[in-house]
Amino acid sequence: MNKINIVIIEDEAAAAKRLNKMITELMPQAEIINHLDSIVSSVEWFKSNPMPSLVFADIHLADGSSFEIFKQVNVDCPIIFTTAYDQYALEAFKLNSIHYLLKPVKKEELGQALDRFNKFYGVKQGSAADFAKVISALSKPGTTFKERFIIRFGEHIKTIETRDIAYFYTENKANYAVMKDAKRYSIDNNLDELEQLVDPKNFFRINRQFIISYQSIAEMVSYSKARVFIKLNPPTKFETIVSTERSASFKLWLAGE
Repeated sequence: MNKINIVIIEDEAAAAKRLNKMITELMPQAEIINHLDSIVSSVEWFKSNPMPSLVFADIHLADGSSFEIFKQVNVDCPIIFTTAYDQYALEAFKLNSIHYLLKPVKKEELGQALDRFNKFYGVKQGSAADFAKVISALSKPGTTFKERFIIRFGEHIKTIETRDIAYFYTENKANYAVMKDAKRYSIDNNLDELEQLVDPKNFFRINRQFIISYQSIAEMVSYSKARVFIKLNPPTKFETIVSTERSASFKLWLAGE
């Protein structure tokens, strides 16, 4: 088999390092030729470099969904996604030769994904068309998002409905869901995971600390550098400002686009 050149798209340095190590252990003939950590850097790289043999792409990046990369450039090679999506929300991927891995990635499952790649490798490339099917399938109304979360406090367990959540936030490495009635619950999922689990029509990640629901917005005020200051209901002690890189997407979200 020819030399296998692999590109990893991942914005978490520790996750990228771990994935790199496992890939080289499972596939010694592979070479990780680049590690990209954003949509912008990935688009620029693919526009100016030869196509690799394989791409590992985390779905959620700091500057948005990695789907945007493949909408902007034609990546005509197999893609294996790494993601915190619930497996049911990823049902569409099973229709394609493209594979996905739930994070944290397990070595055994990575080996299975690489086995699938080995079967695919050398066959006429058709992954770009397959990827288009994935985007189309994921955008259909049937895509599943979490309707409720399990909350644990002490020995007690309860469920909360996603529709009753005003916003999620993180503080001191802990994650919380604040309900519309102002009750607050500690939640197991981090914001990266939550962003993929909740319906993007109703929730938006305004910065690294907050994911808010549309219904939680009490007031919006223009801020410096095209940012937006948001007053939430229920109120929060934190300053909630839409980050500069998310401002344009936030305005589109407000408009329902």
